[in-house]
Amino acid sequence: MGRLTGGDPSLLRRINSAVVLHALRGGDARTLTDLTRLTGLSRPTVEGVTEGLIEAGLVVEAGPEEREVRRQGRPARRFRFRAEAGHLLGIEIGPHRVAALLSGLDGRIIGAGTRAVSESASADERLERVRAAVADVLRRTGVARGTLRAVGVGTPGIVEADGTVRLGTALPGWTGLALGERLRRSFHCPVLVENDANAAAVAEHWKGAAIDSDDIVFVLAGLSPGAGALIGGRLHRGFGGAAGEIGALHLLGRGEAPEALLSTTDEPLHPLDEQAVAEVFARARRGDERALAAVDRFTQRLVHDVGALVLALDPEMVVVGGWAAGLDGVLPPLRKELARFCLRPPRVELSLLGEAAVATGALRLALDHVEEQLFAVEGTVTARR
Repeated sequence: MGRLTGGDPSLLRRINSAVVLHALRGGDARTLTDLTRLTGLSRPTVEGVTEGLIEAGLVVEAGPEEREVRRQGRPARRFRFRAEAGHLLGIEIGPHRVAALLSGLDGRIIGAGTRAVSESASADERLERVRAAVADVLRRTGVARGTLRAVGVGTPGIVEADGTVRLGTALPGWTGLALGERLRRSFHCPVLVENDANAAAVAEHWKGAAIDSDDIVFVLAGLSPGAGALIGGRLHRGFGGAAGEIGALHLLGRGEAPEALLSTTDEPLHPLDEQAVAEVFARARRGDERALAAVDRFTQRLVHDVGALVLALDPEMVVVGGWAAGLDGVLPPLRKELARFCLRPPRVELSLLGEAAVATGALRLALDHVEEQLFAVEGTVTARR
């Protein structure tokens, strides 16, 4: 695949190439006249740049439209962006499953797959499930592994810029794991690793509930809730990558841990036992008094944790995802409490992407990386400092 880098003949030519490529990528096949009008460049410049992009494998000449075939004379040449010139992967690694999304260079999904995994699986076992899920998607879509240009990964934990998980208590053997390095051995292309809540926030901004908002907080609700935030359209990780770790707020003296709050017995729930959590909420919907009390305690804690983040960041929107996204009654108390102590309460909505949010955000990570190469774009949503 072609790359616009500092080794190209001139800065002006790189800029012109990026402008033409943007115009082609944003729509159907274009004629040279179309591209001249859209870019404001001269026709000779557009023609030269287009030929260079064809040589780089990023653009191909398209066939004439039917109405042009019926006309007398030679039809105008038309060109299109080759989304199939490379492929991208978005991967979610979670306690109970791994998932993979495959797209072309335009970000349109062409394949998807999942694999179940035990919450007690070792790091090696979990990574083997990732490889199996990816291999299956590539096989079913007929995509060669060598065409992968970037891989994005969403995972629980605090993640360093090089893809090392500095702290990851949700998955066995995850703390200190050089996740990025391990996966690069399998893919031989850039691998970008991000916290799962951060990836989900990026996904909701790209294709979900927050498309029209640049200041958002995404809450990945659960027994150990996390949050991701975009500020001014840019992902906010914090100095050490730990921004949004609201699951630790109870350590500041708030009281019991969430797994104790949601328990209907004297024993706390296991933080990764999603079935036990679902059972408590199901019993609450049936009117079980102890379950109702447990859900109320948990909801109040969630409201407190989200409220702390909202007061600090003043987002336009809060999106709630994770397993809590399907719960009746989660949003009304959150909206009510935020309205009580916020000068301008944010909109509060459920995730539109559901369980696909993390993998979708991971795919956007990969797409941002490729766009930085192709278009010399600075200041993307996911770019690290």
